Amino acid sequence: MHRMRFVGGVALLTVAMIGCGATTPSHAADQLIPSEPTLVEYADPAKVRGLTTATVTDGDSGERTVHIAYPVLADAPRLTERLRAVVTERLDRFTATATRPPGPDGRARPELNVDWRLPAAGEQVVGVRLGVGELTQSGWRESRTTVWYDRVEGRAVDSPGLLSGGPALASLAGLVRAELAGRGPGVDAAAVRADARLFDSLAFNRHGGLVVEFDDYQVAAGSLGRVAVAVPAGRTAGLLSPTGLRAQAAAVRAGRPPGSPPTAESIRETIEAAAAGRPAARSTRAGSVDCAAVTCVALTFDDGPGPATGELLDALAAGGARATFFVTGSNAVARPDLLGRMSREGHLVANHTWSHRDLASLPTDRAAHQLTRAQEAIGQATGQAPTLARAPYGSADAGVAEAARGLGLALVGWDVDALDARDRDPRAVARRAVAGTRPGSIILMHDVHRSAVEAVPEILRRLSAQGYAFVTVPELFGPAGTRAGETYRSGPAGTRAGETYRSGPAGTRAGETYRSGPTAAARS
Repeated sequence: MHRMRFVGGVALLTVAMIGCGATTPSHAADQLIPSEPTLVEYADPAKVRGLTTATVTDGDSGERTVHIAYPVLADAPRLTERLRAVVTERLDRFTATATRPPGPDGRARPELNVDWRLPAAGEQVVGVRLGVGELTQSGWRESRTTVWYDRVEGRAVDSPGLLSGGPALASLAGLVRAELAGRGPGVDAAAVRADARLFDSLAFNRHGGLVVEFDDYQVAAGSLGRVAVAVPAGRTAGLLSPTGLRAQAAAVRAGRPPGSPPTAESIRETIEAAAAGRPAARSTRAGSVDCAAVTCVALTFDDGPGPATGELLDALAAGGARATFFVTGSNAVARPDLLGRMSREGHLVANHTWSHRDLASLPTDRAAHQLTRAQEAIGQATGQAPTLARAPYGSADAGVAEAARGLGLALVGWDVDALDARDRDPRAVARRAVAGTRPGSIILMHDVHRSAVEAVPEILRRLSAQGYAFVTVPELFGPAGTRAGETYRSGPAGTRAGETYRSGPAGTRAGETYRSGPTAAARS
C-alpha cells in the first residue's frame, strides 16, 4: 500500500505537467496552469531511420556535472553540425561561468543537463527540441532551443527560419504580445519584441498552431515555469517560410511515442501495472553461474544505448560475458531494439533515470519522476520492470533512497571506475579496470564512450585468464538478493559486512552502515 501511495503521488505530479509539454521538469512545474494548445506531441525516435544519440559528460572534476544528449541522423550531417554547435556554445558558457552554489553542506554542484525530443520527424523535415537545465548560484533555470532540418533544401535552420522574414517575425511578436497581455501581472508582455533570440524555440501543435516557448526569466519569473503561446494555424497564414510549412505539416502527423510525457490514461495504466506487478527484470541466463563457488565480477555500462552499443554486445557475446546496462530513458526510447537485444542475450537492463539529472539536487518527488519515466521506457522496451537503479554521478542522499524504495529499486554504485569518460585510450581503460578488480567487484564504464567499448575485449581476456566469470549485478548477491532503497557498491566477496564508518575523507556519514570500503569518486 505504501508503494501505491508513493507512485500515485508521482502520477499526480506528472498529470500537472502534461499540458505544459515540458521535457525536463521545472522545480516549479506543479505551479503551471495547463494550456492544451501549447502541448507539442513528439515523434517516436525509434521510427526515425538511422537515428543514434551523441552524449557529452563531465563529472570528473567534482566541481560541476554535465550531461548532454542529442540525436544524430545518418542522413542529416548538417543538422548534427548545428546541434553540436548549439550544445558546445552552451557548454562553453556554462564552464566559464558556473561556480558552486552556496549551501549549508557545500555538496551542491553546478549542473548542466541537456535533453532532447522530436517535435516532428517526417520525410521532408525533422525538428529537434533541446531542453536545457542549469543549476547555478542563482538556482535552477530552464531554456529551450529548437533546431529544424529541411530535407528538401538540405539545410538546418534555427527556429526563426520557420518564418518568412523580418516582417513575419514582427507580426508574430505582436500576436504573442497580445496573448500574453491577458495572463496577469506575473507575465511581462512588453518584454516580447521582434528579436530572434526570444523566438529560438518554435514548434507546432497537433492542429498546426505555432507554439512559441520562452526561457525562464525572459517574460516571467522562473517560478512560473514554462511560458508558451499557441498561435492558431489560421493566424499564421503568410508568416511561414517553405521550411515552416513543411514543419507544420509534419507536426500535424506526429504521434505520441513511448516515453513521452504521459497522459492521465497512461499514468493510470502505469499504476495498475505496478500494482499487478510487471515481471521483475532478470537475466535470461541467471542461475547458470554460482558466484558462491566461482569468482565473479560485474561489468556495468552507463548512459546508453549509444552508437557503439551494438558493437559492445557483439564483444560481450564473443567473450561469453554478461553485463548490466544502466540506461537513460531518453536514449532507451530512441533504441528499444538494443534494449530488447540486451535482455534476450542474458544481460540486465537497469534504470539510470530519464535524463541523467543529479538526483541529490532534486526534491524527492522530482527524483522519483526521473526514475519513474525511465522505468516506463525500459519496461515498454523489455517487458520487465527494472529492480536496480544507478544515481547519475553516484549522487544519492536519503531523499533519493526514499524515491528508489518507493519504486522497488535498489541503488547500485561501483568499486572500480575505469575512467573511460576521461581517458579515451582503450588500453589505459582496460589496464585500470583490470588492476582495480577484486572478487565481487562492480566495474563502472560507459557504452557511450568508444574507449570503453574498445577496451572490453582486453578486459574480458585478462580477467578470464584470472578465473573471473562475468555476471549481472543481482547474480553477485545470489539468493540473498538486494533490497529496495539500499546502496550496493560491490558483491559479497568484496564487502566488509557489519562495519560502520563514522567519519573519514571518503564522505561517509555518522551512523550509516556501508557494505564495502571507500570507493572511487562518483563519476557516472
